[in-house]
Amino acid sequence: MNTQAIAAVILAAGHGTRMKSSLTKVLHEIGGRSMLGHVIDVAEALAPERVAVVIGDHSPEVGDHARDARKDVAVAVQAPPRGTGDAVKQALPALEGFQGAALVLYADTPLITPQTLTAMATKIKDGAAVAVLGFTPEAPGAYGRLKTDAAGALEAIVEAKDASEEELAIRFCNSGVMAFDAAFLQNHIGDIDNNNAKGEYYLTDMVAIARSAGRDCVAIEADVDEVLGVNSRIELAEAEAIFQKRRRRRAMTEGATLLDPDTVYFSYDTLLGRDVVVGQHVVFGKGVRVDDNVEIKAFSHLEGATVESAAGVGPFARLRPGATLRAGAKVGNFVEIKKADIGAGAKVSHLTYIGDAEIGAGANIGAGTITCNYDGYDKHKTTIGARAFIGSNSSLVAPVTIGDGAYVGSGSVITKDVEPDDLAVARGRQAALKGWAARFRKAHGDDT
Repeated sequence: MNTQAIAAVILAAGHGTRMKSSLTKVLHEIGGRSMLGHVIDVAEALAPERVAVVIGDHSPEVGDHARDARKDVAVAVQAPPRGTGDAVKQALPALEGFQGAALVLYADTPLITPQTLTAMATKIKDGAAVAVLGFTPEAPGAYGRLKTDAAGALEAIVEAKDASEEELAIRFCNSGVMAFDAAFLQNHIGDIDNNNAKGEYYLTDMVAIARSAGRDCVAIEADVDEVLGVNSRIELAEAEAIFQKRRRRRAMTEGATLLDPDTVYFSYDTLLGRDVVVGQHVVFGKGVRVDDNVEIKAFSHLEGATVESAAGVGPFARLRPGATLRAGAKVGNFVEIKKADIGAGAKVSHLTYIGDAEIGAGANIGAGTITCNYDGYDKHKTTIGARAFIGSNSSLVAPVTIGDGAYVGSGSVITKDVEPDDLAVARGRQAALKGWAARFRKAHGDDT
């Protein structure tokens, strides 16, 4: 276990023009969280002493987003963009006096894992000045190549355009993610020059600088998926697919059953208990917690909801933000729940909308029931007591309270409170006109 001090510098200054979006690239979401949020989160897993995010002057909202994710984050601005070395240089004030491993991460590379970053930091703890994260893609193409010696030490990073045929045959490539001895970084980043075709300051030059100073440089290898950089909507979709695959595997490893894993979609913060069964085509939005022994049937959508133990959801159910199902409650097909507390053992079985409501334990809500919670300006609450029975096709006009054990007759429109154990019926009386249908048909020339 690496116990040395950690700092993280996250580069987020790019324009991301290939995304073709008014939303800054690093704020696009994977699993309901921004790419920048994912990278901050993976850095947080290492308990860093300091975190700095480098943004461009074109996107101050990125800095705001970073501050929302971590209150003490340092935000530096790179303007104009002059390469990765210059970007890291802007973050140096945040590292002043820091001793330990400084990780340089990219906000558009959101799938890297804490285990990989820990391995890089360990190399710094063991004495390396620079650790570079490499990977072996199927087609190395334009990636920079990592030249290592027989002992595995990193000799150089060679850009593809500058590589010889022998060097182009190397398949071990540079991901861009690096770790530094923080003191070495602070003392030598000023040695990087911009004598290159683009006139930019490249952080990768620190390898040559370290070797010239007699310091060790190393490279470690990560899985290709971890270092996927997102620069387009296509790559965003690829990253989402990788994220979902990871979360599905994690859910099953931790004790949930996914009947058709490839059709279940998770948010970054989805929490599933043990012995949860999730049916086909279920989507979890942000803020969902599901306790043990719950079944979520096919084609259900949950967001901002809590489902307690042994409750049942679906099929074709929608739980919106603020929905809470207490232990043993049942929400069935084509039911929508919003900002409502469904009591223990209560049943809302089908074709129903319950919004801004509190449903008591053991209550039964019949098909077609609606809590009429909105008057065009304000939302109002419906309270239904324990063991109450609401007949099918009833409309409960809020604010209204149905007492414990009360009954509401089917087809009722309830506008006044119902006392406990009362029966309320609010509908027109049924009338029958003898022979009316036959006379009506005859008047229209139908003698059958």
